[in-house]
Amino acid sequence: MLHASVGDLILPNIKFDLSKGLKEWFSGAEKVVLAGIGNPIRMDDFVGTRVIQLMQGNVSKRVLLIECETVPENFIQRISDFGPTHVLLIDAAMLNVKPGQYRLLKPSELLTSPAISTHSLPIKIFCDYIAKSTKSKIGLLLIQPRTTDFGEGLSREVEASARELSSDLRNFLP
Repeated sequence: MLHASVGDLILPNIKFDLSKGLKEWFSGAEKVVLAGIGNPIRMDDFVGTRVIQLMQGNVSKRVLLIECETVPENFIQRISDFGPTHVLLIDAAMLNVKPGQYRLLKPSELLTSPAISTHSLPIKIFCDYIAKSTKSKIGLLLIQPRTTDFGEGLSREVEASARELSSDLRNFLP
């Protein structure tokens, strides 16, 4: 999970805006990696991985779904070998919005100051490395958690968002 500083980038959580953003972001996509990030024992922090679980078996061979859990850096080679044009990382982040709300950001938009992260490799460094090694377009789909206390299962709002996002994402995939 990220403790992100997105400042003025926080926009109203309007489905139309996200759909427009996803349509634009996926423009020209030939091969896509969707990487879900999250800790299965930190409740809503698991949301990125949950989105990927909900999509399993419902995408084409031009889409690689990866359940990264807390170590996305362990999948760098697999991502590179797939040769994606687009890589979308899905993760929980403290966005200072209502639980379950989400934002689509470019890695360059994420930080105005150093972030605190629960990942062993800061997500910005991971994004920069993937972008350089694959020449792919990188995006972050970030979801506001209700709680990241120790425990299993997502809160009601975050589970609803995971289901909505997994369905919406399918509309834009190659």
